[in-house]
Amino acid sequence: MEPLLILHAVAAVLAPALVRRFGRDAFFVLAVPPACGFAYTVRIALAGVPVESHHDWAPALGLGLSFRADAPAVLMMALVTGVGALVVLYCSRYFAATAEGLGRFAGVLVAFAGAMLGLVVADDLLLLYVFWELTTVFSYLLIGHDPASRTGRRAAMQALTVTAFGGLAMLGGMVVLGEAAGTYRVSRIVADPPSGGLVPVAVALVLAGALSKSAIFPFSMWLPAAMAAPTPVSAYLHAAAMVKAGVYLLARLGPAFGDLAAWRWTAVPLGLLTMLLGAWRALREHDLKRLLAYGTVSQLGFLTVLFGAATRDTALAGAGMLLAHALFKASLFLVVGVVDRSTGTRDLRELSGLRRSAPWLCATAAGAAASMAGLPPFLGFAGKEAAFESLLTGRPADTVVLAGVVLGSALTAAYSARFLWGAFGDKLGKEPGPGLERVPVPEPVSVLERVSMPEPVPVRRTGAATFLPPALLSAFGLAAAPLAGRYGAAMEGYTGTFPGPGHGTHLALWSGAPVPLLLSAVALAGGALLFWVGEPLARAGTALHVADSGRVYWALVRGLGRFSLQLTGVVQRGSLPDYLMIAFVSLAGVAAFSLLYGPPPGLRPDVVLWERVEQPVIGVLLMATAAVALRVRSHVVLVLVAGLTGYGTALLFLVHGSPDLALTQFLVETLSMVVFVLVLRRLPLGPREDRPRVPFGARLVLGVVSGAVAAGAGVLAMNARQATPVGTLMAPAAREAGAANVVSAILVDIRAWDTMGETSVLVVLTLGMTGLVFLRSRSYALRVPRGGTRDDSRTYWLAATLPPGQRAVVFELVARLTFHTVMVVSVFLLFTGHGAVGGGFAGGMVAGLALVMRYLAGGRYELAAAAPVTAGVLIGLGLLLCTVTAFWGLLAGAGPLDMLAFGPRLPLVGDLHLSTVLLFDVGVYVTVVGMVQDVLRGLGAELDRRIDEGEDR
Repeated sequence: MEPLLILHAVAAVLAPALVRRFGRDAFFVLAVPPACGFAYTVRIALAGVPVESHHDWAPALGLGLSFRADAPAVLMMALVTGVGALVVLYCSRYFAATAEGLGRFAGVLVAFAGAMLGLVVADDLLLLYVFWELTTVFSYLLIGHDPASRTGRRAAMQALTVTAFGGLAMLGGMVVLGEAAGTYRVSRIVADPPSGGLVPVAVALVLAGALSKSAIFPFSMWLPAAMAAPTPVSAYLHAAAMVKAGVYLLARLGPAFGDLAAWRWTAVPLGLLTMLLGAWRALREHDLKRLLAYGTVSQLGFLTVLFGAATRDTALAGAGMLLAHALFKASLFLVVGVVDRSTGTRDLRELSGLRRSAPWLCATAAGAAASMAGLPPFLGFAGKEAAFESLLTGRPADTVVLAGVVLGSALTAAYSARFLWGAFGDKLGKEPGPGLERVPVPEPVSVLERVSMPEPVPVRRTGAATFLPPALLSAFGLAAAPLAGRYGAAMEGYTGTFPGPGHGTHLALWSGAPVPLLLSAVALAGGALLFWVGEPLARAGTALHVADSGRVYWALVRGLGRFSLQLTGVVQRGSLPDYLMIAFVSLAGVAAFSLLYGPPPGLRPDVVLWERVEQPVIGVLLMATAAVALRVRSHVVLVLVAGLTGYGTALLFLVHGSPDLALTQFLVETLSMVVFVLVLRRLPLGPREDRPRVPFGARLVLGVVSGAVAAGAGVLAMNARQATPVGTLMAPAAREAGAANVVSAILVDIRAWDTMGETSVLVVLTLGMTGLVFLRSRSYALRVPRGGTRDDSRTYWLAATLPPGQRAVVFELVARLTFHTVMVVSVFLLFTGHGAVGGGFAGGMVAGLALVMRYLAGGRYELAAAAPVTAGVLIGLGLLLCTVTAFWGLLAGAGPLDMLAFGPRLPLVGDLHLSTVLLFDVGVYVTVVGMVQDVLRGLGAELDRRIDEGEDR
């Protein structure tokens, strides 16, 4: 299963390049990963389930990559990969050859397919949550595919907000469940579920995430709004994949927690209400996609009722309906896409006569709609019959639910007929739309037909790539119906995990039970009647419509926005000194509270004043520098004085025997001073004239108290240590990793996860900081201008120079002569870090300072010449190298970020030590260089441009 996920990830990364090379034909190549996934699903289904795979990720924390394919997982795998492959093929002709953003769309679509595949096979709650949120993010990008569409952006934000908040609630429930069960493995929790304590609360939180993902009331509003997405997205995400995630989670956890009141009395009533409200709303819609969207909401409510009831009979019916719904609903969405592309409209009031213009498309839609309505001999009929039979228990509560399901089925039959009539039926008095190529249709055979039959809406011809996917899905809904019994038998391993023997529900075209058949007839007759009174019913629904959930949602969002704006105006007034004062006062308050209400601190002042004579001297100089900083009034001078304290700290590290820390502190302090100076160019350079609101004495006392609290907390922490210090274990661990430098071994081997996480955090902070500077996308373009104003008769030391009056020829000469040497030093530090002072971070900082030198000497165009590769490419490449190294151990049968090493003996060279640590360090090196370049581009080059153009400060 892991190779399939990697294949999807690689295809997603390569998708933009493939689309640039092959155009929309690249979708044929991108359909290979989901097609391979479908082939693998078929193989394991025939070979037998379950199939399990596990790799330790962080064994000390009990985290691992656990995957399991059992019966419900195989069902969802078949839908995710099979429907996914057909949808990707459909995209190859759905989009125009000149469509904008097609490469980005293709990459996100394939990435979503991989994330959805990971979600259904994940056997670890935390891993499942990771894939869960990945599908949320990718769906946001797919729904908002068109950045120029305000409707699409709003719909994407709404879907992200609702499902993300539900996901956060679900994460809390998962953590509680995992801790209560002593394991996060889903299969083990289901086999031996925890009970008591906070388990009901955890189950309620998990239900909140599942119901919001599957658009169950009151979270239904985001799904109809998401119809702003391209039709292939609706067919895949909102019919076969993403919206099924919540239902799938109910199916997975139902055997363990279905008997809890918090489960059943939440899922079943809300599911039934959603089924009725969604179907009722579908009868009033004129847009075919929105009609199907509300129908999807209704069917998801139906599935929630079946899996929420949590019996083996309803689970069997739910498994049947889950497969049937994915087939007919994905097919119908794809049909709507063909209709929209062929006629230019999805409004059923504008469509007429397509049954004659596109008979094969009409036949495809008729088969899918018949399955949706529950007509025999389609799979939807078998699933609905099983649902009726599973609820025939005689218990009053089940009888009420059965009545609601029958009513919902009648509404489903009504909007199925409305869809067919609206898309393909003849409307009297409807004129054909202008400007479209007409497809020849047979002449009427009689004068009566010639008079009564309206002229069909003209259509454009479509290719096989857009017709075959919906046709195959619709045909499979018919072909699979006779095999419903065998499918039900294959699901017995799953349904048997539910408590209780059940009363013998059958998944078949004919179960032999007359009552379900009678209820089906009642539902179909009721649906026909509701369709017959269509317009009066729609008017009644409009009259009874009290509130729109979408408007309620946006009203809440606006209210929250106003409240946050007012709160921000109170607590964030744009004053950095105020923020620091609040932080220091909070720190002192926490310390005071601990001293007053906590146990008395057990201080054992076993403190060594100094070990070397240089330490007190440097300490005195640091205190003197800090004292000088208190009286400095100029911003620039204050930055320089503060920088001296940083260099003094680096000296303390050095005399204490930590050259790696000293080097890193020195480099970071140097770059920080440069950044401060670049920013201060936009501030007054003279003395600060404003009088501080807080007196100097109060600030001095607060600073002394904060320093004392920080120092005291450090002493207390060291005195509270009871176990053996972990530092004593670092040297043997470094030798085991083949490293002579303990610090480097900690960073890139022993605690490589920390380094990877911290690198990602630094990248986010850098992009966020520079993103606040760039207000226009064109500002990111940093290129050396063609031509120029320089005098070619003179000799220049750099590719670009500052304007006259700002040049420093000596600085240019130094930059020219030392740049390459400094770069060589940075590479030397990179390669020697595993055995001596250095490493990827230090080397990257040195290379970044070399770019700083070129920029300060020659300006922004010199920076462009010195670093022709954009910062985004460098950052992305560095993170990619780190990630590849993280998964390298998995490919070798080890754990993630297990560094692999080998030492071949080469002639004339001797033993050569090679390790994947170097690849990881190179990733850190490239990432740091990219971050420094991005800072220079944002705080240096962009500010230079604004100053040159005379923009207001």
